[in-house]
Amino acid sequence: MKRKGLFLDRDGVINEDVGYIGQIDRFVFKPGIFDFLRKAQDHGYVLVIVTNQSGVARCFYTREDHLAVTRWMMKKFAEQGIVISGEYACFEHPDAKDPAYCRQSYWRKPNPGMILEAAVKLSIDLASSAMVGDTDRDLQAAQAAHVGQSLLLGDGPSRVPDVVCVPDFEKAALALGFVDG
Repeated sequence: MKRKGLFLDRDGVINEDVGYIGQIDRFVFKPGIFDFLRKAQDHGYVLVIVTNQSGVARCFYTREDHLAVTRWMMKKFAEQGIVISGEYACFEHPDAKDPAYCRQSYWRKPNPGMILEAAVKLSIDLASSAMVGDTDRDLQAAQAAHVGQSLLLGDGPSRVPDVVCVPDFEKAALALGFVDG
C-alpha cells in the first residue's frame, strides 16, 4: 500500500538559509517547523528531506560535515517526536571545485531524481503527496515527479504554475488541510 509523502527542501524550509551550512553551530531551525511536521505526521504523511548540497562540490564543507549536521538534525527531530523517513542529498554540481562531484546529476533539483528515488524506496504515492520548497527549482522538481501539491514557503511569487505561495508554516498547514478538530 502506498502512502502520501511530504517532501521538504532543507535550507530555507527546515532551517534558516544562511548559505552553505556545513557546521551544526550555523544550523537554526525555522520557527514553526516542529509543529508543522507533527501536524503532517498526524495527517498520515511520510516526511522526506530532498536537498541540494553543492557546498560539498564547491569545497565549502565535506560530505562527512554534511552527515554530522544531518545526524544532529535528525536527533533534534526525534526529540520532538518527529520521524523523518529519509534524507536525500545531491552533492554534485556542474561547476564543482572537487572533480569527484563535477557533473550533472538527475538528483539535483530541478530534476526529480531524489523525489522519485524516495517514492520507490518508501512506497510513496506521488499524486497524493506534497512538496514544500523555498525556490522555484524545488517546485520544478516536484512537478517533474508529478507530486500532487507544491507550496512555496516565503514571499513569492513563483514562476512555476499551480504553486501555492505561503508566508509561513501556519499558512502551509492550512493549505495542506492540517486543520485541528
